[in-house]
Amino acid sequence: MTAELVRGQNHPLSEARLEIRISAGTPVVATAALSDDNGKSRGVEWIAHPGAPALPGLEVSRQAAADHRLTVDLDSLPEAVHRVDVLLALPMGGPQSFGVVAAPFVAVTGLDGTEVATYTIAGLDAESAVVALELYRRQEAWKVRAVGQGYAGGLAEFFRDQGLPDARRLARQVDEAASRSVARSVPVPWQRPADGDRTRQTAPQPSTNPHGPRLPGVPGPSASPHSAQDTSTGSVPRPEIPPADPSIATEPSGSTSRGPIDYRHPARQAAAPPPPPSASPPPPGQPAPPVAGDATGWSMDERLYNQVWGMFEDLARTTAAYRSAVDFADSRLEKELDQALADPRSRLGGQGEAAREAARAKHADLVDQARAALDRDLAQLSAESDVVEPALPPAYARWDNPVWHGYRVPMETPMALRLGDLHLPESELLRIPMLVRLPLERGLWIDAGAAGTYDESSADAHELRHLATETAVALAARLLAVHPAGEFTVHVVDPAGSAAQALAPLVRAGVLAPPPALGAAGVADVLTRLTERVDLVQMAVRGRAADSLPPGVDTAGQLLIVNDFPHGFDDRAVTQLRYLADEGPAVGVHLMMVADREDAAGYSPLLDPLWRSLLRLTPLPDDHLADPWVGHAWTYEPALVPPGSQILQQVLVKVAAARAKHW
Repeated sequence: MTAELVRGQNHPLSEARLEIRISAGTPVVATAALSDDNGKSRGVEWIAHPGAPALPGLEVSRQAAADHRLTVDLDSLPEAVHRVDVLLALPMGGPQSFGVVAAPFVAVTGLDGTEVATYTIAGLDAESAVVALELYRRQEAWKVRAVGQGYAGGLAEFFRDQGLPDARRLARQVDEAASRSVARSVPVPWQRPADGDRTRQTAPQPSTNPHGPRLPGVPGPSASPHSAQDTSTGSVPRPEIPPADPSIATEPSGSTSRGPIDYRHPARQAAAPPPPPSASPPPPGQPAPPVAGDATGWSMDERLYNQVWGMFEDLARTTAAYRSAVDFADSRLEKELDQALADPRSRLGGQGEAAREAARAKHADLVDQARAALDRDLAQLSAESDVVEPALPPAYARWDNPVWHGYRVPMETPMALRLGDLHLPESELLRIPMLVRLPLERGLWIDAGAAGTYDESSADAHELRHLATETAVALAARLLAVHPAGEFTVHVVDPAGSAAQALAPLVRAGVLAPPPALGAAGVADVLTRLTERVDLVQMAVRGRAADSLPPGVDTAGQLLIVNDFPHGFDDRAVTQLRYLADEGPAVGVHLMMVADREDAAGYSPLLDPLWRSLLRLTPLPDDHLADPWVGHAWTYEPALVPPGSQILQQVLVKVAAARAKHW
C-alpha cells in the first residue's frame, strides 16, 4: 500500500534499489546531496547535479525537465553517507518561484514502478529551491521523510546550509550545466491529431523553449497554476507519448473500425485532474449554486474530501473574521467611553450621555455588519453542506445517510474516514464532517470519564462509559466496513466483561477475529500476539525481507479495542500497550482506548506519553479540539448510529459474509 506522506512524516524503505519520480508543472532541475551523520556534505563531490549526474549508488537527470527519474541504490552508497537530500530548483529563464507553478509531486518507487511513498509539496511561495524529501539511515534501516523545506535564495542558500565553500559559484555551475543539456535536447514529439483530423501532419520544428521540449499534456512555464496538478492527489501524472510516425495513427488497411486508433494506455492519467463539475450560471448578482465534488481531484471521493476540508477552512476563516471584528468593536467602544469620561465637562449632563450613546451606537453598527457578513457566509456554507452530505460515500457519510442502505464491501481502501462532526458556537446548525486520512497515523482514545466537564444533561458515570463503548463500536464497524474483505481485523480486550452489551453487534455478526479477551490472561495473550506481530514486521522491513514473514502472521491492518483500562493490566501489559501505541501505526497496528484517565492515575506520569499520543474523542459533544490555523475550539460530536436503526447490523452482516468468502 502506498504511503501518502505529509510534511515531516517518514516511512520505512524495504528495498535498496529505488527510483524517485518527480512530476512538476514546469521544468525543474533535480539534484541530490549526500550528507554524513552530522547532516553535512563533505564537498562538492557529494553533490549530484546535471554537470556531475552520477555518484556511487546515485544518479540524477542531466537537464531541466517537468518529469524526472532518479535512481538510488542504498547498498552502493559510501559507508559514511547517512542521508540523501533530493532537491528541486527552478532553472534560469523560467518562473522565479514555486508559488506561481503547480505543486511538485514526488514518488519513491521500486524498480518495477510500485509506489512506496508519495509526497505533494504544497504551501510553497517565494522559494526557488526546495528539499523535496530525504532518505536517511536510522539503526541500519533506511527511511524516507517528506521535507518540503524551501529556500528563497535557491540552490546557493541550500549549499551554504550544507557548509560547502563558494556555494554561489556551485549553484551557478548547476544552472549552466542544466542549460547546456537543454540545448542538446531532442525536438518535441509529434502529437496525435484530434479525432476529427485525419490528415497527415508535418513534423514539428526543433523546440525554441529555453527549458527544452514539452511533452503533450504537461503544462509549460506559462501554464496557469489552476490548470496543473491538484496539490492533494496521490497519483503521478504521466503525459501521453504518441507514436513517432504519424502514419500509424490512421486505421490499418482492411479494418472495419471507424475512427483513429487510440494508443493511450487505459490506466494512464492526464497531466492534470479532470475539471470539477460546475452548475449552471447563476443570475446576475447571485452566488453560484453549490455542487457536490466542486474541488480538484482524480476521483469523486478525492474531490469530496478536498471539498469538505475546504468547507472547514472557510468556516474557520469567516468565524475568525467575525470574532476579530467584534473584538475591534469592543476595544473601540471602550476607548471612546474612556475618552468621554476623561473630559470633566462631559462626565455629567446631556453632552456626556450623548457621547456614550453615540459610542454604543457605533459599536452596535459594527457588530451588526460583522454578523451580517457571517450570516451570509454561513448561509452559503449551509447550502453547500446540504448538497455535499447526500453525495458522500459510506466512508465519509453519517450512519443516517441513505448511501449505507446500498452498501457493498469495497474493493479498495478509501483515502479518509469520518470520525464525527465539528461545529463552532457561532454556527450551531452547521456540521462539518471530521475526516482523517487512512491508514490512521495515531491511535484513538474514547474518553469515558470527566463527566463533570459536560453540560447538566449529561449521563452519570455508568451511562457515560456505556456511551463511550458504543462510540468505539460504531467507529470499529465503520473501519471494518470501509476496508476490503480480509484487510482489516479487530481485536477486543474487555477484562471485566463490562462491555458485553455494547459489543453485541460485533459479536453477533462474527466480524471479530477472536472473541473479546476476558481477564488478565486474555489481556496478556492478545498483547503478546500483537507485540510479536509488530516486532516481526519491523524486522522484516528493516532487513528488506518483507516477503519472508512466517505463514501465520496476519498482514492485514489490526485494531485493538481496550475497554476498562487499566483493569486486568499489570506492569508488563502496560509497557506492551505503550509499545503498541508508539510503534504499531507504522506497521498497521492501531489502538482504540475506551478509558477514564483518572482510573489510571496510579501509573502517572508513566502513561502521560500514552495519552498524548492518542487522538481524544468524546461520547458526548465537547469543545476540546483546536485547529492550528486560527486556534478555534471546535465542538466534536461522535458519529453514532441513530436510535432504533438496524443499519449497523445490516452492514456488519455483509462484512462478515465477505470475510467468510475471503478466507
